[in-house]
Amino acid sequence: MDYMKLGNSDLMVSRICMGCMGFGNASQGQHSWTLDEESSREIIKRGLDLGVNFFDTAIAYQNGTSEQYLGRALRDFAKRDEVVVATKFTPRTEAEIQDGVTGQRHVERMIDASLKNLGLDYVDLYICHMWDYGTPINEILEGLDSVVKAGKARYIGISNCFAWQLAQANAIAQQNGWPRFVSVQGHYNLIFREEEREMAPFCAQENIAMTPYSALASGRLARRPGDSSKRLEEDSYAKSKYDLTAEQDGEIIARVERLAQKHDVSMTEVSLAWLLTKVTAPVVGATKLHHIETAVKAVGLSLSDEEIAYLEEPYVPHRLVGVMAQNTATPKPRSRS
Repeated sequence: MDYMKLGNSDLMVSRICMGCMGFGNASQGQHSWTLDEESSREIIKRGLDLGVNFFDTAIAYQNGTSEQYLGRALRDFAKRDEVVVATKFTPRTEAEIQDGVTGQRHVERMIDASLKNLGLDYVDLYICHMWDYGTPINEILEGLDSVVKAGKARYIGISNCFAWQLAQANAIAQQNGWPRFVSVQGHYNLIFREEEREMAPFCAQENIAMTPYSALASGRLARRPGDSSKRLEEDSYAKSKYDLTAEQDGEIIARVERLAQKHDVSMTEVSLAWLLTKVTAPVVGATKLHHIETAVKAVGLSLSDEEIAYLEEPYVPHRLVGVMAQNTATPKPRSRS
């Protein structure tokens, strides 16, 4: 395993981040395909054994049970100062807004709930899950400042935002002496490269770490076209994200398969090796042991400039989907990634 500093922080993270959305009580959340605690623990332990030290979860994942599973596993299998734990908080609810709960108070409530779920005194990275148009950004940033000052989070990050939003938030934070976002978690993979328009160059300039989700496009970049998985069969959100570009994406996936055959490796390794040339640490979900094992192998695979160009050449612009499609002042009902 290789390690890299997470943007403008002191955190040294593994180049593969284990995404924990697939862990949690399947009867208590938005997904029916998540793993029970015993299976989750097995995968978390295997990741630790392979050198993974970076774990990403969220209070929204299966009603907090993902956080609970992860926290108990890490307490049993790892030393606290040897792992980097990230979790995410959601926007204020309509009920909170009606009750006059401020953005600051909302953030404080959310971190306390997450720390209780995780069984930890602090998280290393506390992430704003999505832009909250119902709450002034100053209130969110001030709440995050109080969380960091209280020692409940070491650093802060953001997810599902535009580059202008990240720039605005960090400028406001700098003006007020508050912590700035050191990382961004967006939708980025070989068949969805819209982050390259503005986010990637902005992050490179500001040394903000990119830790993208959907690194394998919900499994599409890990298997031949036509092959399926329980998630793709049961998760309507995952199924719909790439429907309109399936034909164009299919050519890229075919090229991934050809390079995998050439190198005698898995398609996962090729897809992640490409992404690792662009970002600090992709967030890779794992619901089977071989998922994390092949993800870790990708760190050791080097692609030539010619191979990278070969993979990138067929790409066509994509419309925004998922949470980013709802990133508007008049949002549609939310989906969570």
